[in-house]
Amino acid sequence: MIYHMVKHKVTTLGAFILEEQRAYPWATGELSSLLRNIGFSAKVINREVNKAGLVDILGSTGDSNVYGEEVKKLDIFANQQFIYFLQNNGECAGVASEENDTFIAFPPPKDRVQKYVVCIDPLDGSSNIDVNVSIGTIFGIYQRVTRSGECEESDFLQPGHRLVAAGYIIYGSSTMFVYTSGQTVNGFTLDPTIGEFCLSHPNLKVPKNGSIYSINESYKFKFAKEVNDFVEYCKQPDKTAGRPYNSRYIGSMVSDFHRNLIKGGIFMYPAMTDSPNGKLRLLFECNPMAFIVEAAGGKATDGKQRILDIAPQHLHQRSPIFIGSENMVNLAMEFINPKTAEGQQP
Repeated sequence: MIYHMVKHKVTTLGAFILEEQRAYPWATGELSSLLRNIGFSAKVINREVNKAGLVDILGSTGDSNVYGEEVKKLDIFANQQFIYFLQNNGECAGVASEENDTFIAFPPPKDRVQKYVVCIDPLDGSSNIDVNVSIGTIFGIYQRVTRSGECEESDFLQPGHRLVAAGYIIYGSSTMFVYTSGQTVNGFTLDPTIGEFCLSHPNLKVPKNGSIYSINESYKFKFAKEVNDFVEYCKQPDKTAGRPYNSRYIGSMVSDFHRNLIKGGIFMYPAMTDSPNGKLRLLFECNPMAFIVEAAGGKATDGKQRILDIAPQHLHQRSPIFIGSENMVNLAMEFINPKTAEGQQP
């Protein structure tokens, strides 16, 4: 009989979450269960993304979301699936989604209080759906501030530093689930042969320096002069400083962020003349990504203050964001707002 030696231990997402839970004796399992259910939901979304060209879920519904943006059919499917799985998980008190005008409170069970609420962007980069470019899901999990009954808006309107976990799923050439509970950032790649997310990128650290800048330069004439000055600096040749930097912009925050997390770089979506408060959503995009990047050793600011310190005033609040490698973000701030360049500490 021939025995095949297993050279590498395979750690699944579920096993990793349980192992992480054991490191905290006071943990009672609700957060672990919630994370595992988000991972399961991602598998369902991934299945539909992969067959989107074969069935009638591509294209537009003809409707718009709360931001006036065209809603894609796959957006609706993803939103419905996450809400369904989060409600049936039993540990989630409610969800606030980029696709819905207000939060959804789930009926509380009679035997216990649900401890957590979830903020989610079900399908980031949906304008890329029809052209087969990577898209993703972004989520953030907060512990409730209310103690009983149905969740309330105050449970969601918390600054990002109060997140207990955050992550994203990128649906690309491979599908990855990346998350942190505030200590380390770990990435899991979906193995379609066994249907499991397997640990592939343990203890991710964003390089302190990078050579990539990500910004939509078609909006150049809407940016402040200081932003354009930094972009021009990125383009100027300087062998000693490793410039020019490489320009990479996909149009999906998950995709641009993921590349920069691995390779080092800065992603920027600044304020514009027609969007003075920025365009990306604080609760659904900026806070979860800032929580991840700080856990990975990077930095995130709105140009004036740390993203995670912003106190949200409403669910669909927007914010400018500069996020990525610490030294690149600091360098950008030397151009954009010198007072914040050395004054912010993650």
